[in-house]
Amino acid sequence: MNAATLLTRVLFVAGSALLVFRAVTHLLAGADPVRLVAGLLMVAYLAWVVLETRVTFQEPAQRAAETRTLTAYASARTLVGICAVLPAVPWTAWSPWLAVPIAAFAAGIVLRFAAIKALGRQYTHQVVRRDDHELVTHGPYRVLRHPAYSGMLLANAGFVGFFLNPAAVVALGLLAAALGWRILTEERVLWSLPGYPAFAATRSRLIPGVW
Repeated sequence: MNAATLLTRVLFVAGSALLVFRAVTHLLAGADPVRLVAGLLMVAYLAWVVLETRVTFQEPAQRAAETRTLTAYASARTLVGICAVLPAVPWTAWSPWLAVPIAAFAAGIVLRFAAIKALGRQYTHQVVRRDDHELVTHGPYRVLRHPAYSGMLLANAGFVGFFLNPAAVVALGLLAAALGWRILTEERVLWSLPGYPAFAATRSRLIPGVW
């Protein structure tokens, strides 16, 4: 097991334990609708993390091309969760506007899992150039080069938008930076894949029409 995989597992356990604790405190808060929704949102975030454990704990069959970006990515994602749920929820009453970040959270998860499904066995949390690597151009890859990362960023933006506080916003910025670094590193590995330069020329990396 490499150091990056070990750190990912440690962060998974620590972040999951905190989410469970904070979710329980919100769900047991009584009839407060905002805290009830906050607790349910934490449960949904935890369920999302758990659904990815098979890949989170997976050792690639081939040696990873690098591990630094995985460490930064995993650390930033855990920091987002911690910074979002530790402070009190800033809203004192329910507002229909709170449905917006919840919808963004749900849409991000749907996009991420659609991308993971499209990649199939090639999906991994490690940066790996497989000997039998195949270029995937269907599903959300028709529009974006890295839709799984787009889904990750959108879901976390929605999560932070609900538990809005300055520390969480800063952590989200760090996650965006870590994703950008990881994408550029991953593309250097993928550029020699037949057809990838042409594929990349017709699609944005993360956000359509932006980058």
